[in-house]
Amino acid sequence: MTMGRNKNFHPRVEDLLSRMTLREKIGQMVQVAGPKGGIPDALRRQLREGRIGSMLNVTEPAISCELQRIAVEESRLGIPLIIGRDVIHGCRTIFPIPLALAATWDPQAAETCARVAAREASAAGFHWTFAPMMDITRDPRWGRIAEGFGEDPYLASLFAAAMVRGFQGSDLSSPDTLAACAKHFAGYGAAEGGRDYDAAVLSENLLRDVYLPPFKAAVDANVATVMTAFNEINGVPATGSIHLLRKILREEWGFSGFVVSDWKSIEEMVNHGFCEDGRDAARKAVQAGVDMEMQSSTYSDHLEDLVATEEIREGLIDDAAAHILDIKFRLGLFGERPLYRAAVPGQPEREALLQAKNAALRSIVLLKNNGILPLSPETRRIAVVGPLADDPYEVLGTWNRDGRTEDTITPLAAIRSLLGEKTEILHAGGMKYSRSRDTTGFAQAVQCAREADVVIFFAGEEAILSGEGHSRAYLNLPGAQETLLDEVAATGTPIVLVVLAGRPLIIGKAAEKAAAVLYGWHPGTMGGPALADLIFGVESPSGKLPITFPKAEGQIPVYYAHKNTGRPPEKLSLTMIDDSPVRAYQSSLGDAARYLDIGYQPQYPFGYGLSYTKFEYSDLRLSAGTVLPGDTIQASVRLANSGTMEAEEVVQLYVRDVTGSLTRPVKELKGFQRIRLKPGEERIVRFYIETGKLGFHNSAMQYVVEPGRFTLWIGGDSQSSLMAEFHLLPTRDMNKR
Repeated sequence: MTMGRNKNFHPRVEDLLSRMTLREKIGQMVQVAGPKGGIPDALRRQLREGRIGSMLNVTEPAISCELQRIAVEESRLGIPLIIGRDVIHGCRTIFPIPLALAATWDPQAAETCARVAAREASAAGFHWTFAPMMDITRDPRWGRIAEGFGEDPYLASLFAAAMVRGFQGSDLSSPDTLAACAKHFAGYGAAEGGRDYDAAVLSENLLRDVYLPPFKAAVDANVATVMTAFNEINGVPATGSIHLLRKILREEWGFSGFVVSDWKSIEEMVNHGFCEDGRDAARKAVQAGVDMEMQSSTYSDHLEDLVATEEIREGLIDDAAAHILDIKFRLGLFGERPLYRAAVPGQPEREALLQAKNAALRSIVLLKNNGILPLSPETRRIAVVGPLADDPYEVLGTWNRDGRTEDTITPLAAIRSLLGEKTEILHAGGMKYSRSRDTTGFAQAVQCAREADVVIFFAGEEAILSGEGHSRAYLNLPGAQETLLDEVAATGTPIVLVVLAGRPLIIGKAAEKAAAVLYGWHPGTMGGPALADLIFGVESPSGKLPITFPKAEGQIPVYYAHKNTGRPPEKLSLTMIDDSPVRAYQSSLGDAARYLDIGYQPQYPFGYGLSYTKFEYSDLRLSAGTVLPGDTIQASVRLANSGTMEAEEVVQLYVRDVTGSLTRPVKELKGFQRIRLKPGEERIVRFYIETGKLGFHNSAMQYVVEPGRFTLWIGGDSQSSLMAEFHLLPTRDMNKR
């Protein structure tokens, strides 16, 4: 055995491991899906023989308790199972999808949501969740964008750590916690073309500076487990990557939990062309450092023989089993936590629903408002139309495993409840579901619009159109929604467009037809009441985009932290394609990094979001114009609420390293604060920037902070113009301060 590998293991791990047979150690490395309706005899036998260490998706309480009883009372060593579940953004209480949680720019809200989910899921007999997902992506075609925190590594890192803390609590052995799982390690969000499971081609610098920081933040937050990614990076599947799993995760970061494969991702290395067969896949996965195999059977089929033929060392099996046993001890599965407790998730408690509503309120982003919002509660007649206005299922979003539609308050129901009988609500869905092309319901929706003073149009995409395996090449409103919107707009009644979706959609043309646009994502159980409160001014919108919205699919990838190029478009006079003369000279339109037909700006930039009040930024100041390595520089700005409504603003700080040994992004988020101000109130908002956090990985893969000129911006989104400069001096220039 090699127990010197981790001095922080639970003290009982070594003793238990010393009494286990090779087969029992391998059994800890095997995870299978739970049965439905009963427990087959073969599964009972495997549990008695200690050949299964974990199960997932065991949803029937009686079966969950019986499985655990067999493992503990009928096996030789009585090692309990760790039972997992995809508790992605809630258990019975469904919170906004993770991308929407990121739009709150409030990590504490995400931590609170995860804490509620852990309480509900642990009561249902689960010990482990396969969340949070922290894959950075800059391609909204990718369906799993809904499950992550957007395009920025700094923002995603804060949310990753917050959700780990929420799931795991302060004591992992407490009966109301879940072991968290940082997934998918790594580079999954960089899949080519936004096609799920596809290959990723990433330089080591990009991997370390953009895609890995959220995982490092999760490890620093003591995440219990890490899941490998389906994709390959530069020709090596992540599930077989010694570089990722042993060098970076274990050696560099000191991760001491266990690594689990994604669903059959070990077996799928054969499809990748990286492994000859299941035996080869098992060998490469365990050598890379995958401790537990999810669902496929290459470990149970081949590891014993691979040890017998000395193709792998038994010490690798000891390491893997020890990692798993340690987490089981830390979870309190050997005594502190009640094992035979499992129940169908109960009806959400009032406090859980309040937290869900608060998260939804802060996640919804106001993208456009010509002054129509907030609507007056005294409005005489309102038409509520669109396929998502009264659907209690679709607002719950992807990975809704345990939520119930009977708990959902739809937007229509919430509006009726808020306004009461004093306002006449005319409702017509117009379409049965978002993808429908049936126009027979259009006439009723259009008639409602004609009779109303204002239309609230709920558009978007169903839950099934985002999430795992659900990439889209076209990001328009699906089905006949845009046609319905055209016909409603033709009535001349002003439209408030509310978009409910699991990703950024291409909504430029739709937004032109609306007087106001709210982006509601998939907001969860209490999304309806949150939207009603915002539409009618009970609260002001304060969400900010965690992802850039493209104008067209051909603009993808488009993200704020891009490189400048040698010909940045904002520095040149450019002619667009429709304005160019026939037979124009080749260079007469302006040669720059842009598209002739849509330019270079996105539809909406990262960090963008409007309010019902007006926030003004002024008096940006730095504590020093020059700083030394190791110093902290203070940046301050005056924020004033010059409008008429109390509201929250997310103040954002961006920095650019102007010149580096490797070219740097034009801007990088380095800080943000949520500030609430009353009308007429102002406040000095201060940021403290540690120079040690202004670095990057150079060509030698060393993290360096290089001296030179830095530009700093503070404002309400990534295109803020209020700026200042400072210089970071080399140590030898200390006398020049």
